[in-house]
Amino acid sequence: MISKEDLKYDMQPCCDINGKNARYGKRIDVRRVIEKLDSFFNKNDLVSAGRLLEYWRTEAEVIGDLNGELSIISEMIGYYRKTSEKEKALTAVSRAVTLIEILKNEKTVSAATVYLNAATTLKAFGKAAEAMPLYEKAYTIYKENLDENDPKFGGFYNNVGLAYADIGEKEKAEKAYRSAISVMMKNINGKPEVAITYVNLAHLYEKDGRKEDIKEALNTAKTLLEDKSIPRNGYYAFVLSKCAPSFRYFDYNEIAEKMEKEGKEIYERA
Repeated sequence: MISKEDLKYDMQPCCDINGKNARYGKRIDVRRVIEKLDSFFNKNDLVSAGRLLEYWRTEAEVIGDLNGELSIISEMIGYYRKTSEKEKALTAVSRAVTLIEILKNEKTVSAATVYLNAATTLKAFGKAAEAMPLYEKAYTIYKENLDENDPKFGGFYNNVGLAYADIGEKEKAEKAYRSAISVMMKNINGKPEVAITYVNLAHLYEKDGRKEDIKEALNTAKTLLEDKSIPRNGYYAFVLSKCAPSFRYFDYNEIAEKMEKEGKEIYERA
């Protein structure tokens, strides 16, 4: 549950916003909000997470902290995607893009991450074609500012692969997935993400009836998720929840049940 302590903002002077301080000279403490948000996600307490985000978005808006509002809106985009609240998600996407333009930080890595989050949400609600320009913006910024093996590229390739699959660009989708795997396998904590990508490949292979490739992709995902070096935390539980339905879809029912059980146990321990 949300306590009164969670509903206080930082009273320090606000950072500069295009030469002007935020209204009342205050800013919200984004770092502390995100920490609390993560604690709710680790327990799969989506109701409290949503309330927290709604509260702090309103606070940021009231005191005129546009940077803080953008940070919270970006989190809300992902939250509404997770809870399947289409209209709220699309409204958040529109506001986030507008805030980036107002703040004139369109070429920053943080803006690229918002673009990626927004594009992924558009794709999730059946708007893959509309998402493509935002994916392109994110990629251009990442390419200009990040090493090619930065984990942000892994997330980008995996998500743009899903969009390509949705619009029927199967070759581009597979190439994107392979790029995601290449990047994330070079990162210490990348195995859960790679497992998700192999599950995505299995769905892509289904479009062409590639049964042996489907089997190989799912077996690889299973092996990766069983790796004992992966922390059994809230994020791991979330990955299991994303992968389990696909294993069940492909009739790997026992594996799916095991994943769901382990994920539930992790959330209950948190």
